[in-house]
Amino acid sequence: MQSLQLQNDTLIDIATFLVRCWSGKENVTVEFTKIRQNETRLKEKRVLLIPNEQYYGDGFQKYRQFRASIWYEAMRLKHCQKILSNDHAYGFILNAIETRRIELLGIKIWRGMVEELIFNYTNMWLSRANLSSIFGKARAVEAFYQYFLFGDIKGEMQPSQFNKVAKAVEFAKHVLDEAIKKDHDTTWIESKIPEILKILDLDALISIPLSVPLKGPGIAITPNDFVKAMKQVTKSRGKDFSKFDSKTVLEGKTVLDEFKVIKTENKKNEKKGLDTKSIGIQIPDQSNVDETKIYDQDLINNLKAKFKEWKTGWKEYHFLTGDEFDNDAYLEGYDRPFIRDLKKSIRTRIVILLDHSSSIADQQIDYKKATIALCEVLAFLKIKFSVYAFNTTERQVMCWLIKPDDLKWNNSCAKRLAQIPANGGTPLAEVYDKLYPILYSKKPDIFLTLSDGEPSDAFAARSMVKSFKSIGIKMVAIGVGRDIRNATIIATNLKYLGFERTLGVSRLKDIPNKVLNILSHS
Repeated sequence: MQSLQLQNDTLIDIATFLVRCWSGKENVTVEFTKIRQNETRLKEKRVLLIPNEQYYGDGFQKYRQFRASIWYEAMRLKHCQKILSNDHAYGFILNAIETRRIELLGIKIWRGMVEELIFNYTNMWLSRANLSSIFGKARAVEAFYQYFLFGDIKGEMQPSQFNKVAKAVEFAKHVLDEAIKKDHDTTWIESKIPEILKILDLDALISIPLSVPLKGPGIAITPNDFVKAMKQVTKSRGKDFSKFDSKTVLEGKTVLDEFKVIKTENKKNEKKGLDTKSIGIQIPDQSNVDETKIYDQDLINNLKAKFKEWKTGWKEYHFLTGDEFDNDAYLEGYDRPFIRDLKKSIRTRIVILLDHSSSIADQQIDYKKATIALCEVLAFLKIKFSVYAFNTTERQVMCWLIKPDDLKWNNSCAKRLAQIPANGGTPLAEVYDKLYPILYSKKPDIFLTLSDGEPSDAFAARSMVKSFKSIGIKMVAIGVGRDIRNATIIATNLKYLGFERTLGVSRLKDIPNKVLNILSHS
């Protein structure tokens, strides 16, 4: 299979979905880290992953390792009470035992992960450091890790040292077995770490060098090397996992279809609308953002139900009792069908611009919730749309791309919106000037602006509105106010800028309905 560089946006979306699904925690955030090991921060509900390209192998092999690492971090979120730093022997040994505990608990539920764990263990074994390259007492800690997880060590040790390692591993396995049988948690296991350190004759605070140097892309591993390593892993860990087929492990069929879909979507997206710096549009790039706080699922579901009725012309009613309908008897009495299925659709292409000036700051969460609900419904109705927002950052007018028109609405779009703060004034003309080259080439049917104030330069804004109208774009604005009177005043002021249609909204939850009514009548 050919090597493939997956986009970070795509991988963050996948990782966020999988971590939340596997851990059962909805507001977990995922981001990439520059350090060369994965990390889960329980209190922050935050997962840091090493980038996909740092694994070795072809594109599919890298993805399998990346996916397995997501599963482990999700299991830590679900089953660990604390995660200590690997920088010292105490935390390193605790985390090693916890890795195996969460793994055994996890595969009771996620049995389909067994083959992927075998594949991942094989790669882990191949990437572990040889003991000859580790000096001092840290060598005993690495030897413990290897012997505990893989049943063997890479390199050689003095017999007296190895005896200590073997005795410590035997005790650690006894601790693990008791923890699994009696459902003990991290705290109980932690209480046994001093005994393990005593057997190894180690101080709890000795420093542990980073001993997981993943091989770079230039270092090839032959299929023969991999098969040998897998035999070693299955020999030591076969009792922990259910039966599996080595050929199936190598092929990775359980993940292959998933990877093909991702590869297809990646090819569609890699050259679309996300490189806009040359024309003054910026892309929010943080991934450690919790977008769930701006999702109002009730609002989204209600809107989807409403517009599903609009689209199909059918309404659903649910009653506890009612008469039974005999469709055969009804059809026998009539010559023609009594149902016609007429599905409506909206083919209007729309660009949405969101005002994120400081005046919206105190209600920006509700403002974003309404925007998310609108985008979810637009995607549900398969309407082609793009979303931009503007604010002021470090005294600089910023226009942000939230969603280009040729990409599907997804979590990455929501993350971009979530991280934009409400700040600055309303330099509408300047923002319009930045957007003009894009809209001139795309020629959308409607350009909708949501704003809660008057533009800084009304004359320049009026001139830009006229420019957009001259190229055939319908200009629409919604004035967002604190109450009906305020919303009406803002909408009236926007009308004087030359917009073809202006509306006022005092309740933020009404925004999606207003926009969809505009589209359905356009």
